[in-house]
Amino acid sequence: MPGGRAGTADEDLELTHDPSLPPTAVDDAVREAEERKWTPTKIAIWSAIALLGGVAWFMLAIIRGETVNAIWFVFASVCTYLIAYRFYSKVIERYITKPNDRRATPAEYKADGKDYVRTDRNVLFGHHFAAIAGAGPLVGPVIAAQMGYLPGTIWIILGVVLAGAVQDYLVLFFSMRRGGRSLGQMAREELGVIGGTAALIATLLIMVIIVAILALVVVNALGESPWGVFSVGMTIPIALFMGVYLRFIRPGRVLEVSLIGFVLLMAAIIGGGIVAETEWGAAFFHLDKVTIAWGIIVYGFIAAILPVWLLLAPRDYLSTFMKIGVIVMLALAIIVVRPEINVPAFSEFASRENGPVFPGALFPFLFVTIACGALSGFHALISSGTTPKLVEKERQTRLIGYGGMLMESFVAIMALVAAISIDRGLYFAMNSPAALTGGTVETAATWVNSLGLSGVNLTPEILSQTAANVGEESIVSRTGGAPTLAVGLAHIMQQFIGGTAMMAFWYHFAIMFEALFILTAVDAGTRVARFMLQDSIGNFVPKFKEHSWRPGAWLCTAIMVAAWGAVLLMGVTDPLGGINTLFPLFGIANQLLAAIALSVCLAIAAKRGSFKYIWIVALPLAFAAVVTITASAYKIFSPVPAVGYFANNAAFSKALAEGKTEFGTAKTVAAMEAVVRNTMIQGWLSVIFVVLSIIVIITALIATVKAFRNEGGGIAHTDHEDPALPSRVYAPSGFIPTPSERELVAEWNKVPAEQRLEKPVHH
Repeated sequence: MPGGRAGTADEDLELTHDPSLPPTAVDDAVREAEERKWTPTKIAIWSAIALLGGVAWFMLAIIRGETVNAIWFVFASVCTYLIAYRFYSKVIERYITKPNDRRATPAEYKADGKDYVRTDRNVLFGHHFAAIAGAGPLVGPVIAAQMGYLPGTIWIILGVVLAGAVQDYLVLFFSMRRGGRSLGQMAREELGVIGGTAALIATLLIMVIIVAILALVVVNALGESPWGVFSVGMTIPIALFMGVYLRFIRPGRVLEVSLIGFVLLMAAIIGGGIVAETEWGAAFFHLDKVTIAWGIIVYGFIAAILPVWLLLAPRDYLSTFMKIGVIVMLALAIIVVRPEINVPAFSEFASRENGPVFPGALFPFLFVTIACGALSGFHALISSGTTPKLVEKERQTRLIGYGGMLMESFVAIMALVAAISIDRGLYFAMNSPAALTGGTVETAATWVNSLGLSGVNLTPEILSQTAANVGEESIVSRTGGAPTLAVGLAHIMQQFIGGTAMMAFWYHFAIMFEALFILTAVDAGTRVARFMLQDSIGNFVPKFKEHSWRPGAWLCTAIMVAAWGAVLLMGVTDPLGGINTLFPLFGIANQLLAAIALSVCLAIAAKRGSFKYIWIVALPLAFAAVVTITASAYKIFSPVPAVGYFANNAAFSKALAEGKTEFGTAKTVAAMEAVVRNTMIQGWLSVIFVVLSIIVIITALIATVKAFRNEGGGIAHTDHEDPALPSRVYAPSGFIPTPSERELVAEWNKVPAEQRLEKPVHH
């Protein structure tokens, strides 16, 4: 659409509003008066929130005794989120996005009952949260706890406020204004052919890594765990039953089917314990990691080609209830139990590069290890994927985009607290690869005690007793973060409800909870990757752009599943411990994708003329670019084998050339050859990712400078937003409507049904 600035059509909207209908937006003057009205009660509440948050941060960051109480993590995070949402996100709304509820969203003017459906804001918040909250906020903080509690806490909370939530909100809003276009399409329009092509290729490759690592976390959690395999396996028929129930038996009864699903999940967890104790159950469900990996690959293909309503949507409902419910329950348990944290603010490994859980210095590797809880490029694909096609009103994007990401950050904080609440020696025994721990309770205890950690004295009995308490044969070298989080959650929850006898239930409840998180992301990630590949091939073979064309859908799904499946199997069989070597690549790739998304947002904000407040986008972009490019440089050029992929490759290649039959953590020639192959692939992927991302960032900066020069010369920019059309519906913007919003809703409720558009429905 040629011509002028975003929002120049707003004056015309007033002229085209249907006079037989109530207003489609609260009057701007009334809304601003409400926002600026500060009553004594309001002042007291916000003063109390600020004071409590300040005290909590003071206790965490300044007063550091031998222990710190876990409740301060809850108060510091929640108070910071509330202040950021109320004030900082309002600045973004007022000066950058400038939403206009008189303007129809794509869900209204493109409504088709399939992809474009007006969805109630509360349901959509859950939908969006379920899609963005994969394994990252659970795994990254657990792994990063190696550095101590303070660096991770600061990055998770401040990172989400200034970076992660900003990205999610802006991408969602800009995509919605463009008819729900994908990040790749927006990059192509805003950055030109070179930047757009680089963004598209990088996004596809990064998606492969992201989905593979998510699947690897599930594999590590379920490996040789009959209870876990049975319980998580049962989630598939439960989700299928829910899909059929909601489609044919009781359409539209979301709460009802979610409650039924929850009861069935509890039955699956309890049943898993019973089945695992039987001789046949222990034999049948005791699977090695390679077998489970192949199972997830087959599952990923089938799940991605099934209709959305049959598996993906019901799992969304179920996982949203579970995710938010469990995190709130864990926060409540922390406040009641008040566990003391013995982990230091900065650990012995904060200033070293040879940490056993992941190698590398605090800067930049802490920031890329904690990816999804603070800043995640994967979210940009969801924010420019399904969500913008479902938004009812423009003002709701702040709640869904910014607010949804704050909720995910809180998940990350709870994961961090759970991980640091357990014994430090136990933490290192669980999260270090078997090549270091030896794989047995005796060798693991000896190795952990040799690390010289203050206050750590691990015994084989502690490891054996913990494994028995959680109903597992062994917890040694259960890497990937998920088992550690499950033990931490079980440790806190058994003090809240049930005692030691309930630890096995709480552990497997947590594993189920995490698997629901992750499998949702594997489903959605594979589906999004399929759409992206279809669109890319569609530029040359137009038939592929028809997403309903079965041969194209099946072929593209098979290609993407084969790609991430190959990386998954590489990680599962990696002698260095797949998660330990692949997770830094995952974090770097994820945040390079975030840098790409923020680059697109920077160019769009500049073309909209938001130069005075463009620092809101430039600040997180600059930080993400510096951190991820530095981390990439370390992984590519570092001479330290534990850090650099090519240095590691050279060390193992030399050992093979010298005729050695074992080297380092690889005990066979085949294992040594696997390390050589894997490190070469990982190294070249790092090179490709960083080069493509730098191209995108440079083209975005060029587009921004051009926009600034055009602004000074009074030249109008090309506007890629869809034409502004008047809305014929109304809905409040937040969870709780304001007084003026309630009045307007009451007016709309009086309008005869035949004069209104259909009620919003669930997608």
